[in-house]
Amino acid sequence: MQLREMTPEVDTHTHTILSGHAWSTLRENCCAARDRGMKGLCLTEHAPGMEGGAPSFIPHSQRMLPREVEGIRVYRGIEANILDHQNHLDIPEEYLKLCEFVIASIHSHMFPEKADRAANTATYVEILKNPYVDIIGHADDPSVPCDFEIIVQEARRQGKLLELNNNSTTAHRPGSLPSLKRYILCCKAYGQRVCVASDAHFDTMVGNVGPIMALLDELEFPPQLIVNLRQETFEAYLREREDRLAGK
Repeated sequence: MQLREMTPEVDTHTHTILSGHAWSTLRENCCAARDRGMKGLCLTEHAPGMEGGAPSFIPHSQRMLPREVEGIRVYRGIEANILDHQNHLDIPEEYLKLCEFVIASIHSHMFPEKADRAANTATYVEILKNPYVDIIGHADDPSVPCDFEIIVQEARRQGKLLELNNNSTTAHRPGSLPSLKRYILCCKAYGQRVCVASDAHFDTMVGNVGPIMALLDELEFPPQLIVNLRQETFEAYLREREDRLAGK
């Protein structure tokens, strides 16, 4: 089966109304995932550095959630904002410790020094060294330039993941497609593991990653490098994570 015909069993990047600018509830997202035949999703709300985002203690509140909603495994996570070139995140370590999966992202509209390619690259490298961070979100964004080769090599060194974000194929992140292709090819060249994610802000977006899956087909990306294509490979990564943190 070609990648363009497949839906990842776990969507690693989803938002609900708690992110302040998304439109669906957790239950609605889980129903959409169930209807697509998926098995899980990561609940990765925007953190407080984003206007309207969830409070920093949201990972603590997520402990009240059931493991499954509408038959979908809910992995408790966060999309932490990288705030500056001093490598600060807007979720303190005491709450990062409570997450099962942590995305760290630069959002261009709240990062005034975004044009500094060398500094952006250095910041991504340092963030990848944070033991609680699992994946860098949408680093292909051309409005926040960086050296893909350096980032991919550091992610491999740290045993971390990199995100291929479906929004980079849409008008939501204009001009990203050429950058995204270079990013994918760099990950392919180094055998870097990735997650393909919707970055859903409405329930119909959950698991809706057809455009980027077609692009991965076009670029002959190895399916075995897509960690969330199957739930068992995603959970194998989470066991790696547990081992990494146990040795911290």
